[in-house]
Amino acid sequence: MTLLRKRMTEDLQLKGYAPKTQDSYLCAVGKLARHYGKSPALISQEELRAYFLHLIQVEKYAQGTLKIALAGIKFCFAVTLQRHWPALGLIRAGKESKLPVVLSTDEVRGILGCVRVPVYRACLNTIYGGGLRISEGAALQVSQVDGQRKLLRVRGKGNKEREVPLSEPTLDSLRAFWKLHRSRPWLFPAHLQPRSARQEGPVEVNNLRHAFQRALAESGVKKAVTVHSLRHSYATHLLEAGVQLRLIQEILGHRNPGTTAIYTHLTTQVRAQVVD
Repeated sequence: MTLLRKRMTEDLQLKGYAPKTQDSYLCAVGKLARHYGKSPALISQEELRAYFLHLIQVEKYAQGTLKIALAGIKFCFAVTLQRHWPALGLIRAGKESKLPVVLSTDEVRGILGCVRVPVYRACLNTIYGGGLRISEGAALQVSQVDGQRKLLRVRGKGNKEREVPLSEPTLDSLRAFWKLHRSRPWLFPAHLQPRSARQEGPVEVNNLRHAFQRALAESGVKKAVTVHSLRHSYATHLLEAGVQLRLIQEILGHRNPGTTAIYTHLTTQVRAQVVD
């Protein structure tokens, strides 16, 4: 590890960034260094400007990918290297206005019913049943389940903790799955994964993604969805059931109410399809 990478890692930790965000930022800076074949500390402001033009014009970065690259490189130069260059303020990643794809309850049931491996099926069911991010679902520990109050205590983005209600069917499935392994601390332990070299820690996120995509193909559902679509679908289904937007915001852990408000557009679309 170079001194610059070590220093940036420490800066990210001091700022309280999540491990996944740290990795994304370090990866973005590492790509910049490889592009020029030298340390970012030796890169000029003009070279930095040219690099972002390269990402936009040549590599055709999507807005979301560009946003992560920009945030990571900005952090390196502005915080770790203390270079507050005008070029850093010039570069902007535009916002995408694309609406997420939502599954109906029958489609969710159909896809999850095609997940064959018990640990993946239990974890994906919980991700939908609590509107969780995939990383939140995979990392759940037994101690986070409050069976008496029917709640999950979830630690999400920015290390922020929130409480998520558990339906009776979801809680029952978690209890049944717990009886199969009784292995603390992880609710979905890695050693239950088939043909996995990793025997410690929680279930692997990439394995969950692959299991979901295999089940999607088998289910016959033709929508372009990912595991994260379960979270969008959960929120939309809550809104259609009459749950207030403010409560949905708290359950999902959104800081900005505008992020949650997008689901009002999705429910309008769903209702319009039913009328048609």
